[in-house]
Amino acid sequence: MRKRTGNQTGLVLGFLVVAAAALAPARALAHCDTLDGPVVADARRALVAGDVTPVLKWVKPENEAAIREAFTRTLAVRPLGAEAQALADQFFFETLVRVHRAGEGAPFDGLKPAGSVAPPVAMADRALEQGSADGLVKPVLAHTEEGIRERFARALEARKHAGDSVEAGRAYVAAYVEYVHYVEAVAAAVHATGHAEKTAAPTAHRH
Repeated sequence: MRKRTGNQTGLVLGFLVVAAAALAPARALAHCDTLDGPVVADARRALVAGDVTPVLKWVKPENEAAIREAFTRTLAVRPLGAEAQALADQFFFETLVRVHRAGEGAPFDGLKPAGSVAPPVAMADRALEQGSADGLVKPVLAHTEEGIRERFARALEARKHAGDSVEAGRAYVAAYVEYVHYVEAVAAAVHATGHAEKTAAPTAHRH
């Protein structure tokens, strides 16, 4: 292994301190925090090319300088060896995703392993790659219709016997609440404008 100079060792130690500070805050909610998500994918391409441009779209203008600085630090450390490169890349991935999430008002608690993307989100990404929404829309609509019909059938059947006894009445109420809340959740998702938006159900039932 190549012997490091005092300046190189200092750079690595300083990098470790910065990296430790970057690997903190709260919980991530979307697939942009996974190692095979689109943010990290662009980060990998940027590091290979030595050009930060591909990742800047993921952060707000006021955060661009911080990402450029992190990118410069990462490029400076990567040539110091395989271990240093792995740490440097991890630092940049974490920093980029953390800043991206913060710009959306979303929390972050570290990168998740590759393959941890929820199936519907993976389908959404695949649809974009294929250039067609058909493979996404059809199963989503079918699943949503099935969910509504199942809950409707249970609520309708329970309603027929709601007056038979208190227990039967409570069974109807439980089925009704599940049915209505499912419809409300679907409506809220349909009318939402973004995953960072705190959207309330249009006609929320408070049960």
